[in-house]
Amino acid sequence: MPDRREDRAIQTDRLVAGSALETLPTVREVISLDAVVQGVPEVLVGDDALDARVRWLHVSDNAGVARLLDGGELLLSTGSSWPADPADLRRFIGELDDAGLSGLILELGTHYRYVPAVVVEAARERNLALIVLHRELKFITITEAVHGRIITGQSDALRSRDEVRERFTALVLRGSPADFIVHQLAQTLGAPVILENLGHEVVAAEVPLALEEELFTEWELRSRSAHRRSEQRRERGAAPGADDWLIVPVEARGVRWGNLIALPGPDHPAGRTAVLEQGAIALAVGRLADGESDEWGRVGRRRLVDGLLAGRFAGAGGAAARLEAAGLPLRGARLYGIVASGAAVPAERADAAARALRGRALAGSAPDGVVAPATAMLLSLPADTVFDDEAAIAFAGSLVEPGTDADRFTVSVGRAAEGLDAALASLHDAVDLARGRRRRSAKGPHLRRAENRPLVQLVTALRDDHRVLEHGERMLAPLIVHDLTRAGDLLDVLEAMLAHPGNRTAAASASHLSRSVFYQRIALIEELLGADLDDGETQTALHLALLVRRSAGR
Repeated sequence: MPDRREDRAIQTDRLVAGSALETLPTVREVISLDAVVQGVPEVLVGDDALDARVRWLHVSDNAGVARLLDGGELLLSTGSSWPADPADLRRFIGELDDAGLSGLILELGTHYRYVPAVVVEAARERNLALIVLHRELKFITITEAVHGRIITGQSDALRSRDEVRERFTALVLRGSPADFIVHQLAQTLGAPVILENLGHEVVAAEVPLALEEELFTEWELRSRSAHRRSEQRRERGAAPGADDWLIVPVEARGVRWGNLIALPGPDHPAGRTAVLEQGAIALAVGRLADGESDEWGRVGRRRLVDGLLAGRFAGAGGAAARLEAAGLPLRGARLYGIVASGAAVPAERADAAARALRGRALAGSAPDGVVAPATAMLLSLPADTVFDDEAAIAFAGSLVEPGTDADRFTVSVGRAAEGLDAALASLHDAVDLARGRRRRSAKGPHLRRAENRPLVQLVTALRDDHRVLEHGERMLAPLIVHDLTRAGDLLDVLEAMLAHPGNRTAAASASHLSRSVFYQRIALIEELLGADLDDGETQTALHLALLVRRSAGR
């Protein structure tokens, strides 16, 4: 029987593997077309073999058809010229698979009344999709239907890619940060997206909070495993499966900075790889514009620390996994919450200072209520690292950039902690310390430690108790009303006095008032409160009320 060949006039150019491959129909989709269903198809070898992409439909009964294939074709045949010898027939199926055939559709009735067992066995061994048609059809009808589906898919993909390209080009022109580009990718794909650096540390991620613990636990191992599977698929020229992670490098001018990873999600008209590639281009252009600065790390880590302070996390397990995925060790580490105020501290400088102590640091923004410039950070150190006052002062000195007035620089250190919950308490310790008034000190960076401030620790422990908050507001109410109605400074004067108990001269200097004006303010405070400010119990109660107010960021 002569070959039934498709019309070459309507054949498209061969598509390369990758983003273009994803827009092609699968064998499963092809046999669901009405034109194929009319032939009563039966799947003899299927499962994941039916997910192979179909680049073109090739019609041939020739026993030497394998040499005419380029890969990705779906072969439609009656088998009339196939080998008769079982060994030759097995070898024929192997040649088709070696040529990259996507699948084989055999029409029964013209030559074969049933499929030879050796064909089924060989196809199953090769995981090659094998379908039979029980009713005779016009092959031209099937060819037109399949090719129409392929061409329509390509046209839709081109239009969709133009839309995606315009969207991410606009992000580049606006200078959008990496975390926003990752957010847009996740929105476009309808799936979680992660940006990691070359060390498999998570830089930015758009992932549902409920999935963070499961996804980011042992992230480095999971990422490396996904990369190996992706490389193996690439070597085979295979497209990602429905459950595979999609990985695209972020690189330009021969320099690679990291990888974009999209988790399984719905198909996209442009092809999921094409969308991810556009995001990678936008990120690469942004990275080129950043020069030597690590804007990626700065933005991603800042969001993490800011989110912890604001309570924007679903659970401690997920938040802990996310921090470790970003490169901050928690298990077996000693953790400290730190706030540096008086000078800006770049994220990379904070991490470099931590690495000098064999640790890591994640830097965030200035917390509410702390005078800028300020930086909140989480410091992770090996359990055997000594972080006494001397080491803390040295660490503070490493944070100060050359040319900065170190005398105005203050580092507030929370209690040593193990685990995320205790680390968060330590971070709040540091924030509460940083909100206090700075005392006079010797030259160089000034150090505050929560271990030396028991009241600060008490306030941090009770920060969510509404009774403590109400007590503080009620006790200070006359001063608050006075300051609000008269633009006064009584709260600041009271804080200066409590910071220097027993030394009114130092307190007056700290309040930046003359001694006479300072004493007038103290007298007014005593009158409004109806209290003796020299009484120790009163001082303690007022100090606690002020700390509670500062802890609330007021």
